[in-house]
Formats: sequence, structure tokens, C-alpha cells
Amino acid sequence: MASLAPILTRADAPASPPGPSRTTSPAPAGSWLARTRWTPAFLPVLLLSAWQLASTTGALPATILPAPTAVIDVGGELIRDGTLIANLGVSAARALVGLLAGGTIALALGLATALSPGLRRLLDPTLQAVRTIPHLALIPLVILWFGIDEGAKILLVGWGVFFPIYLNTYHGVTSVDPGLIEMGRVYGMRRMTLFRRVILPGALPSILVGLRFALGIMWLTLIVAETIAANSGIGYMANQAREFSQTDVIVLAILVYACLGKLADSITRLIERRFLRWNPAYGVR
Repeated sequence: MASLAPILTRADAPASPPGPSRTTSPAPAGSWLARTRWTPAFLPVLLLSAWQLASTTGALPATILPAPTAVIDVGGELIRDGTLIANLGVSAARALVGLLAGGTIALALGLATALSPGLRRLLDPTLQAVRTIPHLALIPLVILWFGIDEGAKILLVGWGVFFPIYLNTYHGVTSVDPGLIEMGRVYGMRRMTLFRRVILPGALPSILVGLRFALGIMWLTLIVAETIAANSGIGYMANQAREFSQTDVIVLAILVYACLGKLADSITRLIERRFLRWNPAYGVR
């Protein structure tokens, strides 16, 4: 029996835990896209390359869509003679003034109707009814009222950005957790402190979403307004190019609007990261 003890001991002994494996798990598919800093530029570069190739080979005639190099050339000419810079400044000023006017009123009314049940019953039903009116359908009436002066474009832009900001402000305030508000009251917060420390931070993600929607509508409204009733601006420049069949200038105006829209959206995302660092959904982006 003594001679079997070592064998039994070896047979009954638990297996030793395996050592660390030398093989590593494969990286999840698409992880290199998440890690590469140039990922956002990949698709635009690919599209521009395909566009240039189609233009060079003749598959895409210049009368339909000019090559990117032709658009760059005409852009350089318009920058040198000051046409593009002047019209860009006019369009940017109209957009900013309309955004500030319409956005400020929308933010104030959104906060007021969300915080005051009396104002909510007084104002919100009427605002919801007016919201169903397409703001671009008001262009003929606005032209009759204001002509083609700056007031017409600013009014249209302000009207366009009003409802996205108003609705998201209202939704953000009314969606704040009531338990957090009650906790603030228990801790003795005054109404203004409660608004500044609890209600506004809780509503800010929704407000900024409304701002991002409003920025898109802002440029859309400005394009239409400047194309129909203007004597300056990027839209006016594109409309004049259409009269003379200058396709490269039209494409340039479209690309300028796209760049302006992307710039505005990027600024909004920076604001989100700055003021919503406490929110895990925004702090890591």
C-alpha cells in the first residue's frame, strides 16, 4: 500500500491552474476606426477622390459637376477679389443675429412655460399650434412686409431656430428628476440656487440638442432666404452663378454652407464637453 501512495496522491491531487496564456484575444472588429484620429476625414477624402477620378476620366462631365480642383480654383479667385469673403461675412452675420434673437426668446419662453404651470396653460397651446406652420412658407409674406432688407432674413432665421430650442428647453426642464428637486429643497436651497444647481444642469443636455437641431435649420433657412430675396450673401452668390451657368461657383457655395454647418456643430460639441463634463455620456466624447 505504501508503494501506491505516491500514485494515489498524484492522481487525486487537483490540477494546477493553467499559466497565463500567451495568445491575446483578437481586437474587436472596427476598433482601429475608433482609435485613429483621422477616422472622421476618411469618408470625405474617399468621396473627394472618387469625385476627382470620375471628373478626370470623363465619367462625370464638367457641365453636370465640375472637378474638385476646378471648385478650388474658382474659390481661390473669389477669395482674391474679395467676393467670397464679403458674402461669407454677410451670411454669417445674418445667421448669428437670427440665432441670437430667436434662440434667446425660445430659451426664455421654454424655461418660463416649463417652470410656471400658469404660463404653460396660457402660452404653450398657442405656440404648439403656430409650430405646425412651415416657416419657409412665410417667405412671400415676409417679403411683402420687409422687402429684401436684412430684417426679412433675420426674422426667418429667428423663426426657424425658435421651436427646436423652445421644445427641447421645455422638455429638458420638465424631465428633471423630481427627487433631485425635492432633495435640493430638503437641503435648504433657495429657488434661484435650486434652478442654477439642479434644474438647469439637468435640462442642459436637452437644450444643447435643441441648439444642434436649430443650427441645421438656421443654415437651411438662410440658404432659401438668400436665394429668393437677397442682394448679397452666399445664397445670392449661388443664385447669380445659376443665372450665368457657373456650376463651379454653385458647388463652391454648397461646400461653404456645408463647412459652416460643420463648424457650428463642432462648436456645439465643444460646449457640450465643457459644460457637461459631469455627464458620462458627454465627458468621454
